Amino acid sequence: MLKTRKTLLTLALAAAGVSGLAVADAEQDVPASAEEQVEVIQVRGFASSLFRSLDAKRFSDIVSETISADDLGALPDVSMADALTRLPGVSAVRTGGQAAEINIRGMSGGFVFSTLNGREQVSTSGKRNIEFDQYPSELINSAAVYKSPKASLIEGGVAGTVELETASPLRNTEQHSFTVNLRGMFNDRATEVPDGQSVGHRFSFSYQGKYLDDTLGLALGYARLYQPSVATQFIGLAYNAQKDVTGNGQPEFLSEGFEIQHRGGEETRNGYLASVEWVPVSNFTLKADAFLSRFDKEAFARGFRVKLGGASAAVGNPVLNNSSVIGGTFNRTSQSFTRVEIVNDDNRDFNKVNSFGINADWDVTDRLNLSVDVSRSTASSDFRNGLLWSLVAEDANAEVPVLDTNVSISYLLNGLNLPDMGFNQAAAFSDIDRVMVSKYGIYPYLNSDAVNAYKLDLSYELDLPVLRSIEAGVRYSERRYSNDRSVFEYGSDGAFLSSQPPLRLTQDMVSVVDFKGKFSYFPSYLAIDLDKALNAWFPQGIPQPVQTWGTGNPDVINSPTPGVGPNYSWSVQESGQVFEDVLAAYLMANLDTEIFGLPLRGNVGVRRVHTDQSATDLANVGGDPLQGAQFIVDEVGLINGRYAPGIIGDSYTHYLPSLNLNLGLTENTQLRFAAAKVISRPPINRLASNTAIFISDDGEVSGNSSNSPFLRPFEATQYDLSYEVYFPAGAFVAALFYKDIKSFINDFTIQEFDFKAAGFPVPDQIINEDGIPRATFNGAFSTAVNNDDGGYIRGLELAYTQVFNFLPDFWSGLGVSGSYSYTQSEVNLVNPLGGDPVPMSFEGLSREVLTATVFWEYEGFEARISGRYRSPFVSTQIGIDEQVTNFHSETVVDFQAGYQWNDHLKLLFQVNNLTDEPTKSYFGQQAQTGTLQFFGRQYFLGAVYVF
Repeated sequence: MLKTRKTLLTLALAAAGVSGLAVADAEQDVPASAEEQVEVIQVRGFASSLFRSLDAKRFSDIVSETISADDLGALPDVSMADALTRLPGVSAVRTGGQAAEINIRGMSGGFVFSTLNGREQVSTSGKRNIEFDQYPSELINSAAVYKSPKASLIEGGVAGTVELETASPLRNTEQHSFTVNLRGMFNDRATEVPDGQSVGHRFSFSYQGKYLDDTLGLALGYARLYQPSVATQFIGLAYNAQKDVTGNGQPEFLSEGFEIQHRGGEETRNGYLASVEWVPVSNFTLKADAFLSRFDKEAFARGFRVKLGGASAAVGNPVLNNSSVIGGTFNRTSQSFTRVEIVNDDNRDFNKVNSFGINADWDVTDRLNLSVDVSRSTASSDFRNGLLWSLVAEDANAEVPVLDTNVSISYLLNGLNLPDMGFNQAAAFSDIDRVMVSKYGIYPYLNSDAVNAYKLDLSYELDLPVLRSIEAGVRYSERRYSNDRSVFEYGSDGAFLSSQPPLRLTQDMVSVVDFKGKFSYFPSYLAIDLDKALNAWFPQGIPQPVQTWGTGNPDVINSPTPGVGPNYSWSVQESGQVFEDVLAAYLMANLDTEIFGLPLRGNVGVRRVHTDQSATDLANVGGDPLQGAQFIVDEVGLINGRYAPGIIGDSYTHYLPSLNLNLGLTENTQLRFAAAKVISRPPINRLASNTAIFISDDGEVSGNSSNSPFLRPFEATQYDLSYEVYFPAGAFVAALFYKDIKSFINDFTIQEFDFKAAGFPVPDQIINEDGIPRATFNGAFSTAVNNDDGGYIRGLELAYTQVFNFLPDFWSGLGVSGSYSYTQSEVNLVNPLGGDPVPMSFEGLSREVLTATVFWEYEGFEARISGRYRSPFVSTQIGIDEQVTNFHSETVVDFQAGYQWNDHLKLLFQVNNLTDEPTKSYFGQQAQTGTLQFFGRQYFLGAVYVF
């Protein structure tokens, strides 16, 4: 009887994927008095998923963390970004309230390499950062975070590698299985946002089947997400001007201004999965799979943008934080352009991800295995940034409207709380007789990214005392990235032009919007129906954006008015292509031996990586045909003869050794050590060659050359040591890690850069839209280089999982799972955006990250509450891509409850962001407010049906 019970339990645990945790104990002789204890070990639902994940970690040959689903479509998270944040040392950056980019061990998404079914993935971000919200959790069967590499893994992750896997239908325990998932969604902050949508839904369907005596497998999946995107936000802008406001002879730093907005819109994601697996003979497997994701986002921003006017503004009663002005009264002068812009922006982002692959796996002999893999990953992003500016007129009904230049703005920042604010024009912001549309602009970003990869792997089993097997392989990839910019502008954001007159609004175009809740003391404003306003302003149709040299560029040969008006040459100069070819080969030995009578397994190997990278380039040769100058025609027929087109780049080779060792101290305790040299390539967009020069309305010349095809990868040497204890109903893991960063990319900004001396064609003066000539003057020039002044990142990780199966029946399904990580770094970068340069930590580094989940399962009922905390960190400011700020600590709490109605039907209720945690950031010090963004809670109610 006892033997039968042990066998049944062993099979059950093995089926649940927890053999390494519980089977060893279950197979021991158990006295009759202990039978009841063995019987109540929980292996269903969430606990089963945790055990399977721990089991994978235990038997992995590298330092890793995993997430595993009970079945295809069973992960509860909205996207893989949410799911991955449950792992130790993993945190997320929230965009629009949703996790999108993940950080690993204190390093941002640019240091994270990502694969799908072992194949490199490209991104819609226009960088290398994978946007994990593009991947529906319903279509992913498991995910692993590899914190230490081995030679056979594709190089590219200093922080780590994220491996997503779709289902293998022939491994499914059922002959045929269907899963249908339907959930309704509600956001409780939508009522605060004009035209905000509050209701959304999730739907998914998946199927796995085996045919022809289990030699042919098929997996199909579809997942749809429709969700409202709402937020109310305050955004502070960088401190990029200086003026002596105290009269002490020393200039203080002034902010460009700030924004107060409602954001709303909708996000629609459709994901598709297909996988075919065929085993015609026992030693050969052919598998082909396809994954497609379409993520469309339509968003609007309404409210007002305050431009304080810079060094030319009249500043009264200044309030200082060190040398930065955080409050005072700003009055418009004839030169300052101090103003309030009422904004009604419309952003559309259409993203596509395609991943295709075919793999042949052949056991040539009992010892020799050959694997061939061919794949293609593509991504494209069509981001259309449409901006509509409105300004206050003295009288919008006048035959020739005049801008109201009597502008006075008073404000006082309040740290991580909303600021105090007052406007002398406040009543006019919602007055149709005062507000007029002054400018419309469209600024598309078109990115496309594709990688074709070919991989050959060999493994050979050995009959040797130490070497279990050897592996070797070669991989070749071709990556092609392109970025296209274009522009259309009409009117002015700072004046009423006679040549492009403002639009008189009518009642059917507008509605008055009041701020609510914490923002209720801010002035009301006019929300404008974009389509109605534009159709009235452009009755012949809105001209489409183009890539153009611009009439304000003096180098344009056939411009009717060279040097007059805006210069749009950046739309040509910031467009281009990047080419990256990589040839890698590796040799690795898998170890299996004993030391001092203790089992030791692992691997040692080296990976050789040769990279050839280049980019299209426009070199300013001053029109000299001997240096290759050509007449380059833009999309409207304007010709520039100053530049020589070409392709420039570099090539280099890395040798990446790695070692992974796992020493079994006892049957359930092991010590793991890993060491490796690793690289992370520069963001793909930063390998472009594009220097752009801008001349502002007041004549300031600025530029950037932050991209370069000569940038080299980040390099690091890293070490890992972990102590792991596994027991029948859980595990405890303690880990130490150390990364010695050898090289990273750093941005430098040179103030008052002499553009003419550097050879840039800068006119002595410009004539702006208002017809007044202004002398040009030197501003800032930004660039990037590889900085060899590295430093360490080191830390501690603790993880604990326990199911309290020893408790009485009602509580036997109670369990906890949590992790804590502590990370510190000596790498300090300098952020000048807050005025005084302030040291800041490595981007993405939170000193402390904590996750905790309490779950309970009993007779079909399941509930869990999860919390994710991360201490302050540095990241890109929400809504302003170029601004890097300090983010305040945050704690995000989620709740889920479910009831297994029968063998097929499970009912679910979820709340994401239970405490309505906002995002808060600041410029170096909390007194200098960056972003205050509130998203609301998301409620889900639905069901999962399996048959």
